[in-house]
Amino acid sequence: MSGIGSHPRITIDPNVMGGKPCIRGLRFPVSRLLGLLASGQTEEQILAGHPDLELEDIRAAIAFAAALADDRVILLKSA
Repeated sequence: MSGIGSHPRITIDPNVMGGKPCIRGLRFPVSRLLGLLASGQTEEQILAGHPDLELEDIRAAIAFAAALADDRVILLKSA
């Protein structure tokens, strides 16, 4: 498992969830957490339903997603 840059709560391990970014090595992908937030669940509801998670995990997932969205995308022309 490795921490991703300034997001040490986000780990990527090829042996966990097929290498998807996860929360602290748990089998809980960042994408799942973001999906719960996007569906309207509050932080409190998520934490109540998933006792292994901590408030800082939710905030780290949001920060991780923001960093990915801020990455530069370079479009390549096909030859």
